[in-house]
Amino acid sequence: MIGQAHIKRIREEPQAELAGIIDPSPKAKEQAEALGVPSFADLEEGLRSVKPDGVVIATPNQLHVPNGLTAVEAGVPMLLEKPVSGDVKSALQLVEAAEKAGVAILVGHHRRHSLLIQRAREIVESGRLGKLTAVSGLCLFLKPADYFNGSGSWRREPGGGVVLINLIHVIDDLRNICGDIVAIQAAESSAARDFPVEDTAAMILHFANGALGTLNISDAANAPWSWELTAGENKVYPQTDQFCYLFAGTGGSLTVPRLDVWRHSGDGWWTPIEAERRIVPEQDPLTLQMRHFCQVVRGEAKPILDGRGGTRTLETTLAVKKAAETGGMVRLS
Repeated sequence: MIGQAHIKRIREEPQAELAGIIDPSPKAKEQAEALGVPSFADLEEGLRSVKPDGVVIATPNQLHVPNGLTAVEAGVPMLLEKPVSGDVKSALQLVEAAEKAGVAILVGHHRRHSLLIQRAREIVESGRLGKLTAVSGLCLFLKPADYFNGSGSWRREPGGGVVLINLIHVIDDLRNICGDIVAIQAAESSAARDFPVEDTAAMILHFANGALGTLNISDAANAPWSWELTAGENKVYPQTDQFCYLFAGTGGSLTVPRLDVWRHSGDGWWTPIEAERRIVPEQDPLTLQMRHFCQVVRGEAKPILDGRGGTRTLETTLAVKKAAETGGMVRLS
């Protein structure tokens, strides 16, 4: 699905040209023929034959590292879909190989390119909120029953829960806006569906800047408080007027994606409080990501999120699982 989204953006982007499609499926070959580009079943063969300026790796997660290493060997910069890998060790293997070879990796956390997220980060970094003290995140949504049936039955089993599939997006958002997370406490539940894998998780996040955060995620919640249903960036989902992230500091607070900045007019809670809203133009983050990748390929920009940054987000997400399993606090070095 995300591969098709990237093909669409490449074809729409004036700075880019689709050089080929590498996919062993018959449908991919048919699509390549319809678009007038070559197709290959093997990545190494495709890179050798086409000699592209860049490659988008949008394969299943377990293939990210071997595909990435093939691109490194060919010397081709890559837009690598997240997660970098399923484990930190192999992710670092790819990152170190790319750094040694001088091959750029842009990790496909596309919300890094969202103007809403970027504006939120600017407000926090500006000091307008004072010293950040508290962060609250909600990622509550309802997946349909057929999401877990048929070809999707793997989502009922370990590795298919809401933490590894969905939480990594939220973790990267909070790391991007607030800075690094250095410790995590967590709990998981599978009570809603009674699958062998979690449908709900709750976390306490300790940020390097001293702020504390709470984060709740559930794919069994009939609710609007998630990025997809509040940001309006992906038109597949209905948009609401709610927010899903809240950042509070000594000088003010911020709701995201609404971008309301709340502040008292005087010293403390007895004084009037009011909000100012920030407006940003509506732009597609995947389009902006592809445009940025073109700049990375040409050597005009460094990746907005490189392999090491993407691996840190992976490590932080995996720490949630470990914290829930052990019942203790997991510290990140």
